[in-house]
Amino acid sequence: MTVGTTSLAPANSTRGEWANFAAFLKQPTLPERANAPRLASLVAVLRLLLLDLAMMGVLLAIASAVMAIGIDVPETALAGVEIGPGIIFAVIVFAPLAEEIAFRGWLSGRPGHVLAVLVILGAVAMAVALGGGSTDPGALHGAALAVVGGILIGLVAVFVLRKRGRMGWFAAVFPALFWLSTLGFASIHLFNFPADEMAMALPLVLPQFVIGTMLGYLRVHYGLWASILLHLLHNGAFISLVLLAGGAA
Repeated sequence: MTVGTTSLAPANSTRGEWANFAAFLKQPTLPERANAPRLASLVAVLRLLLLDLAMMGVLLAIASAVMAIGIDVPETALAGVEIGPGIIFAVIVFAPLAEEIAFRGWLSGRPGHVLAVLVILGAVAMAVALGGGSTDPGALHGAALAVVGGILIGLVAVFVLRKRGRMGWFAAVFPALFWLSTLGFASIHLFNFPADEMAMALPLVLPQFVIGTMLGYLRVHYGLWASILLHLLHNGAFISLVLLAGGAA
């Protein structure tokens, strides 16, 4: 198994970036460190956004054709819900931050990042145990403190271990971890559908699987900020489409 040692050089064109992405999918390898943020990194995000929009357009056309021939498609949790500022914030800002940290924050293979994500996820699990479904102020405060504490400890871990590079064993098994992360990211979106329709909804999370590969590529080669930004832009385009469709109805 080939273990990457350096990040890919920024491509000079959109076609070059897409070619780098295709090569990464063919043989996922983990660079020692992501490229430092710079204008070329932002351009890479925008180039992947073009590919994302093109792929989503194709998948949307296929879904429209399926519905046109009379096949019932399960509705998402947003169907019939009035989309206000809170939902827009959750979809465009909160979801990209939370999902990127959970599914790709640790993909760098660096000890600080892996430890930070484990601590934060543990804190979230503790918060759910303390305040899940409870209306007691003490329980809710305890849950909030658990989350805040986990985030602070995670940030400390990232800072203290910031000079540590990727772990060798992690790089060796990175292809499996990359695909498991992508599959997990897509699978979690099945919960957007009713429990009794999850099996039917499997093809409907293909868009999340597709963009998950792009987000993983950006994360390891350009940094977590890059995957968060593409995720934000993707969700922004999605919610804009939903709002436009609702306005036209």
